[in-house]
Amino acid sequence: MKITAVKPYIVGNGRNLTFVKVETDTGIYGVGEAGITWKELAVAGAMDHLGELIIGEDPMRTEHIWQVMLRGAFFPGGKVVSSAMSAIDIALWDIKGKVLDQPVYNLLGGLVRQKAVCYPHIGGSTPEQIAENARKIVDEGWKFVRFGLSDETPNILEPSRAVRSSIKRFEAIRKAVGDDIEICIDIHTRLDPPHTVALCRGLEPFRPFFLEDPLRSENTSSFHNLRKHVAAPIAAGEHYATKWEFRELVEEDLIDYARIDLCIVGGITEAKKITGWCETHYINIAPHNPLGPVSTAACLHLDLASTNFGVQEMPRKPGTSLTNVFPVQMKWEDGYLLPPDAPGLGVEFNEEEAKKHPYQKVTPPRLHRLDGALTNW
Repeated sequence: MKITAVKPYIVGNGRNLTFVKVETDTGIYGVGEAGITWKELAVAGAMDHLGELIIGEDPMRTEHIWQVMLRGAFFPGGKVVSSAMSAIDIALWDIKGKVLDQPVYNLLGGLVRQKAVCYPHIGGSTPEQIAENARKIVDEGWKFVRFGLSDETPNILEPSRAVRSSIKRFEAIRKAVGDDIEICIDIHTRLDPPHTVALCRGLEPFRPFFLEDPLRSENTSSFHNLRKHVAAPIAAGEHYATKWEFRELVEEDLIDYARIDLCIVGGITEAKKITGWCETHYINIAPHNPLGPVSTAACLHLDLASTNFGVQEMPRKPGTSLTNVFPVQMKWEDGYLLPPDAPGLGVEFNEEEAKKHPYQKVTPPRLHRLDGALTNW
């Protein structure tokens, strides 16, 4: 069996999503998904370049092909190339499962749990609104809630004010949902260390499940100082490509939850390695998944086969978006994603429907301080 085509698809859906279809000479194909939103054209271009390297290869040789994609053009590619690699790698695992007539989780070691708990995203401009939204999703069956650090003024993030506001919102959610529901807050790399410490200490009495991306990701050494001052669990890693970018956070025990993004880090092949590495440091995984149905499926297979799983990000219930492009998606029930029975990833891709949703130019959101300076979104 040989790879015959690597075909990228950018699907406009309000937010563009980047998929790939890898075809073989047997008619069996696989689908994958790439991360790095707002750079979709670059990622699709990288898929074309990588396709030149791997067409003619045996798709069952996932490790070999991963090495060819990373090292076959000499220059390390960075996150855009790793996102393209991720999509192709996920598609190859889809092919492998279909060839062997097994769900991917069986190829990763088999089920170690019967379902994977997940969390949605909630919002609200006031403590009262966000508390009410939390109540509603808990009534739907979710066991977790997650909200993001924000200011009281649209498009503005003034750190001290955002810290005070977020503590009030967290307290309101805790009072609304009680002690049995877990709460996560995504700081989204928006604060500097002093403000992060103030926020984290202010939240500790309300027992957060984790504090996500409390600092910017460029300098992982900054987590050493944070770790000295914060007792609550820390989650980070969604920005990182390949195992090497995770090295310091894992080896120095600077995080409690690894936010591995399978669509950026290098696909299932690389995510499995990082997950095993985390296990030796008692770090659980909480895969990053703000994307589409293929990302959800890839994450779920890893979750189901990994002993050190914490929680899965799931912004919306499967089957509520892009159902014409992906008529078969993962199943959700009472706050959990359920194992698929079909071989491969367990999603179905309608190529012709994908073409009906072309790329749309989307301007990334921006946040500023009160003085006009740009801050992380």
